[in-house]
Amino acid sequence: MLKQSLSWWGFAKNIEPQDLMKAAVRIGYTGLDLLKEDLWEMAKEHGLEISGVGGHGTLTDGLNKRENHNRIEDEIRAKLQKAVQYQIPNLLVFSGNRNGLADEEGAEICAECLRRVAPAAEEAGVTLIMELLNSKVDHPDYQADSTAFGVNVCDLVGSPRVKLLYDIYHMQIMEGDVIATIRNNIAYFAHFHTAGVPGRRDLDTEQELYYPAIARAIVDTGFDGYIAHEYSPKGDPIASLEQAFQACHVPT
Repeated sequence: MLKQSLSWWGFAKNIEPQDLMKAAVRIGYTGLDLLKEDLWEMAKEHGLEISGVGGHGTLTDGLNKRENHNRIEDEIRAKLQKAVQYQIPNLLVFSGNRNGLADEEGAEICAECLRRVAPAAEEAGVTLIMELLNSKVDHPDYQADSTAFGVNVCDLVGSPRVKLLYDIYHMQIMEGDVIATIRNNIAYFAHFHTAGVPGRRDLDTEQELYYPAIARAIVDTGFDGYIAHEYSPKGDPIASLEQAFQACHVPT
């Protein structure tokens, strides 16, 4: 069965944290994504895993600048210690914006920084996941805006603890061909995010992705990680979470 998580920022705006966690457990969720640190203990009390959190700051000013490497290394090492303490499997990392940097050079610079922290991630048993984001709508000029870029970074690092966060919403906007991409690159994917396209809203029939087929394709690869719903619901957040869960529920 595909493990499902919800990204906290999208669903917790008008509901008490404890109520949202209780509802998540009732629906069948086993994880919370991008959860604020002051709620980590509460999540554990509800039996919910923290499926992924940010590994360093500054999404736009990230790994592809050598002057950032010392800072990012320190931030990741500190987060790795907390990830071990709270049994968090994934830490998100970000390429940063291009600012005129060619993709091949940007990938190599990102890999230089990740090679510095990969041994610590391996020792901790925590995966550093570079998030693939669209540069067309939401994150102009972001460099890791294709599967090919992310795969290149992973190959350059060569660590089993440096992989990708394949955000289905973002990559549908940038390149489409979602199911084939998942099948062909699953060895590089450690985590998934969802949202409807266009609009980054519910996984309903008013958007163009058919999530039941996508979820089945993920399960068929043998993937055992999380798919996390990361969007702003159109209406009631609990009803939206129930609908999203069913859209990605693959019976065994």
